[in-house]
Amino acid sequence: MLPTLMITGGLVFDYFTPPQFTAVPFFAAAPLIAAPFSSWIATLLTGIAATLSVLALRYYNATVSEVTSFTELFTVLTVSGLALLINRLVRLSRERLASARVIAETAQRAVLPAPPARIGGLQIAARYEAAQADAFIGGDLFAVQDTPFGVRLVVGDVRGKGLGAVEEVAVVIGAFREAAEQERSLEGVAARLERALAREDTRRDELDAVEGFTTAVLAEIPHGEGVVRVVNRGHPEPLVLYADGVVDILEPPQAALPLGMGDLAAWPDRSRAHPLPAGATLLLYTDGLTEARDADGVFYDPGERLAGRLFPGPEELLDALVDDVRRHTGGAATDDMALLAVSRPAEGQPDRRRTVRVVRAGGDSDPEEGEGHRPAAGRTRDRHRA
Repeated sequence: MLPTLMITGGLVFDYFTPPQFTAVPFFAAAPLIAAPFSSWIATLLTGIAATLSVLALRYYNATVSEVTSFTELFTVLTVSGLALLINRLVRLSRERLASARVIAETAQRAVLPAPPARIGGLQIAARYEAAQADAFIGGDLFAVQDTPFGVRLVVGDVRGKGLGAVEEVAVVIGAFREAAEQERSLEGVAARLERALAREDTRRDELDAVEGFTTAVLAEIPHGEGVVRVVNRGHPEPLVLYADGVVDILEPPQAALPLGMGDLAAWPDRSRAHPLPAGATLLLYTDGLTEARDADGVFYDPGERLAGRLFPGPEELLDALVDDVRRHTGGAATDDMALLAVSRPAEGQPDRRRTVRVVRAGGDSDPEEGEGHRPAAGRTRDRHRA
């Protein structure tokens, strides 16, 4: 409406002021305002309306033959022509941006495809949340593979940003998919990833070769067994959410360097088994979740925020988690966030129960769930389960 208001304001101004005052700035501004926001036709019509308004006022004031009238008319015509050019350039830029977005989304699907909703009898949900608007992929990664040894998973975070990080994501995921099918142990998969990154570093420049690394968690859920085996290479600890609302933090037996830093220290990887009974959900994530801060600088604690909550399935868990992080940060996330949730369904449980609300442990519905309130009392299971 602003171009119309500018032309109307110019007419009113010229009508109620002496002839020596001119409303040309109003008429010249109208097509310029329309150019980046309206179509080419709308911009053209705005320029025509502004030009006709100048002519009508000069005829009304009987000053059409004066030199200043020709100058004013030429000014509005020139600005209208420039507005049409600006409109065309803006439209071309938008088309190129839309094409780049399609290419970026296609690249994401190729490098980081969404896993199927059900693999090996497990329910799967994954989410990639970019911190920057219109960004599609960065250095966070996840992958799920059904193998003869069980369902194997990886969630990782590559150092750095941009194209180099995306290239390393492709290397890690490609190496994981091959190793997951061939290696009999999870430790062997980790060793293969270490070698793949070492090869990748040899072709990078000197700085990336020295400082490049990838934090990662590897997990294996054997077929028919109620356990999950985990190898953690410098990554945030996964969580297990049990059917009674208890949250278990899967801490590694000892700290380990990230992948790609094997030349600094060497020790054998050792997987650790944790219970994953029917109805439990394994949650893996990158540090974009735990480093999300509110206005007071308080970090987001997924173990505390999820304790005492029950979710119908992994998809609903990730939906609630992403919404809660946005409320915690006020929508001002500073890092990308990759989430992967894997649920072992209880006997007779349907694949999806989207109509079931998120409830507190004990079965009471949470009327404040939509407002982002935490439960009044939640429990986090001791980190070292018997």
